[in-house]
Amino acid sequence: MSSPSAHPAKKISSAIWGAWISLISNLALTGIKLGVGVLFNSQVLVADGVHNAGDVIASGAALSSMRISNRPADEDHPYGHGKAEVLGAALVAVILAIASLYMAVHSVEMLFEEPAAPHVLPLIAAIVSLIWKFLLYVYTIRIGRESGSQGLIATANDHLADVYASAAAVLGILLSLIGEWTGTSYLAYGDPISGIIVSLLVMKLAYTMGRESLDVLMEHSVDLAILKEYNEAVLTVPEVKRIDRLRGRNHGHYIIVDIRVSISGTLTIQQGHDISRTIKKAIITAHPDVGEVLVHLNPWYPEDKA
Repeated sequence: MSSPSAHPAKKISSAIWGAWISLISNLALTGIKLGVGVLFNSQVLVADGVHNAGDVIASGAALSSMRISNRPADEDHPYGHGKAEVLGAALVAVILAIASLYMAVHSVEMLFEEPAAPHVLPLIAAIVSLIWKFLLYVYTIRIGRESGSQGLIATANDHLADVYASAAAVLGILLSLIGEWTGTSYLAYGDPISGIIVSLLVMKLAYTMGRESLDVLMEHSVDLAILKEYNEAVLTVPEVKRIDRLRGRNHGHYIIVDIRVSISGTLTIQQGHDISRTIKKAIITAHPDVGEVLVHLNPWYPEDKA
């Protein structure tokens, strides 16, 4: 069973704070990479800077979707706005896919161009980006998992893709410097080759994120192991004679559970209402990530088959 978690409002606040840190960091890194890349004619750093500019859009989309997803339910959206965050995650996946294609094309073009003279400062900028992005990934993935925020988890995966891209930039620039120091000109082409490999890794990450987002949007059921835990929680309610149907679906940063149970047909409406509340409490207590439990009661009599 799930362990107790922090208060929902605190988790949401942490997730939004993490999204703001990601957005500000991406703005800063984009400026550093593009500025140093253009100043020293470092093609790989410029490409990484353009990729980072895409991250600014992705971070902004994730932040906006998270703010929308945490709005309370209303007449037009009785189940809440949780899927807005999933849409944000899907948009991040699309941006990652486009960025990976751009990096791949740019890297292939570099194979047929005269490599630019390398400089140490772009290497330093790439190393700073690598460390910065890794720390951001560790921070945002932890907050995202704790809060169940799909948008922040998507942002964390975006940071991870940037770690790969920055690692390729470091390797490419370092190879170019070694090539210049040793007079080995072909080492300069380690830059575009590394870029192609990283582009494939980023594309794979985009595919995984996009597939997970589509699963949520298409009402994909939660894992059978989790449904079994819901089942066990419901059976702790002594009045429940039989579980007729149990379903669960992801709705962004929370889960909605639909359940049909049989209870004694001789009970009053008030007793049935109290049992429904007890069932809901049993599931949410065991699984705090469940945001709503819809309970339908069926009458049960001793002559009914179990």
